[in-house]
Amino acid sequence: MAGEKCYVYLDGRAIGFVDDGKKFAEEIRKNRRLGVISGEINVAYRKRLNEVRINADRGRARKPYIVVENGASKFTEDLREKLKNKEIDFNYLLRRGVVEYLDAEEEENVVVALHEDGITRATTHIDIDPVILFGLTFNVSVYPEHNSVGRHAISANFIKQSQGLYSMNFNNRYDARAFLLYYPQTPIADSVAYRKLGIGKHPSGQNMVVAVSTYYGYNMKDALVINKSAIDRGLGRSAFFRTYSDEERRYPGGQQDHFRVPAATTEGYLGEHAYAKLSDDGIIEQETPVTEGDVLVGKVSPPRFLEEQTSFGVVEERNRDNSITLRAGEEGVIDNVMLTETTGATKLVKTRVRSVKIPEVGDKFASRHGQKGVVALIVNQEDMPFTKDGIIPDLLLNPHSLPGRMTFGHMIETIAGKAGALAGTHFDGTAFSEKGKERVDMYGALLEKYGYDKFGDEELYDGRTGKKFNAKIFTGVVYFNRLWHMVSLKLQVRSRGPVQILTHQPTEGKPRRGGLKFGEMERDALVGHGASLLLKDRMLEQSDKADIWICKQCGDVGYFDFVKNVPVCANDGGNDLEKVEISYAFKLLLDEVKSMHILPRIKLKSE
Repeated sequence: MAGEKCYVYLDGRAIGFVDDGKKFAEEIRKNRRLGVISGEINVAYRKRLNEVRINADRGRARKPYIVVENGASKFTEDLREKLKNKEIDFNYLLRRGVVEYLDAEEEENVVVALHEDGITRATTHIDIDPVILFGLTFNVSVYPEHNSVGRHAISANFIKQSQGLYSMNFNNRYDARAFLLYYPQTPIADSVAYRKLGIGKHPSGQNMVVAVSTYYGYNMKDALVINKSAIDRGLGRSAFFRTYSDEERRYPGGQQDHFRVPAATTEGYLGEHAYAKLSDDGIIEQETPVTEGDVLVGKVSPPRFLEEQTSFGVVEERNRDNSITLRAGEEGVIDNVMLTETTGATKLVKTRVRSVKIPEVGDKFASRHGQKGVVALIVNQEDMPFTKDGIIPDLLLNPHSLPGRMTFGHMIETIAGKAGALAGTHFDGTAFSEKGKERVDMYGALLEKYGYDKFGDEELYDGRTGKKFNAKIFTGVVYFNRLWHMVSLKLQVRSRGPVQILTHQPTEGKPRRGGLKFGEMERDALVGHGASLLLKDRMLEQSDKADIWICKQCGDVGYFDFVKNVPVCANDGGNDLEKVEISYAFKLLLDEVKSMHILPRIKLKSE
């Protein structure tokens, strides 16, 4: 409001007020650009609240912008040339007020143009490069400005989940779990960020020959069809590493764990066969094949209760088995073993298990444009479609996946990859490139030069029948990532196994040898089908069926006295009880209701 004082806040604390907040904020910016005050300071004037907020605290995310003054960029051609020739550096531009860092609050006070030709009277700054809008992961993608905005976040996630050469020193690392692609390749189409950050030194994908075609209905929706011979030649093949670690812990009372092969008298002994692969020191050796349940490190721990009294009155200390075993459903080879000490001077052992992961039905692949797919069929090379030159695609992608998701960047990469493979060169696919409009024409001209259709279409022949397809098929080279969602790590099967102590129902989750959860919606499906016997089998017989004694007089739960060989009611002491089959979870509910001082009664009637 007119005449009202404008409060000034420094790092959220009110330090005073000024008459004109906008003018005050501009004065601070002017002094910052002149170097009178620190370039670390940011100022924002909030017109609606009529307040000035000055931020000088640490931990703010800040972004560099080129300053615009009097309708012109301060980053002149002269400065550009000097920067190219390395006569000046970036810090020189910061000191001279040509470039400044803004935080989130000050960004609300500026008008930013993407390019110099977009400067208007209101413009205050220019982006250093339009791709600075995006993060690191997203900038690895190519032609992103041609894709639907919803695909951007998805593609960034897939790039993070891709298998590749994640680290050059992977042999010396003991990551909890790691994936290593056997034959990673650099993409034919890459971006400025990809090259500048040197990601090509540890790539995470492969260039695949992709035909956008159906295959007898096998690649409906997100499904992919893959060439079996390509897999045999190493397409998508990777190694999976999992590290198991343990230490000799110390306990109060001077006791501690010991790495060794447990004796047969040890509590919880797993049987002689489980420890067969261990060395004398209780630790498995390198390159030993292991399967589910094999012990990797033998360890004995003191009992949970310090000592036990024997029948002769002698105090005997017993040990319990606390060995590390290979997880359920996994197998592999011991890749490496490391022995070291912790900071507390206790012995620490780490064993890394290696297993080969060959692409199979159910494994997930994705392009850098968010075009994900799950392998639905692996086809012999002779049954795959082929071109007149005898080129057989590695992968068949459903045609509906491109227009439906509006990933036109994927289509541009297809012809760019094809042109690059023929010409033996890489192409730049950075977002908002100056050559953006001429890209497709350039790729098309290259394809025509090598005798191909300018739009990447080719005549394909059916591998099964040998007949030529009526339509031309869009074919090219696309960079695909193999993601770490693999069937072999998720497959879980159970016939019988452990149950939870509390509910007597089967455990849940693969590590606990659990079953798949049968929830309310699954129950509703069986109710809807009228499959009552199947419902009873799933939710009672195969779950937590319990035989409970119910008192006919008071309706309370009783028990069976095995000494007198008669059922007894705990409530009234009577012996007139009936045995009924109920879910143990229901009996648990009755007990929990009783704990709230409510006595539930079950009324029985004869069938």
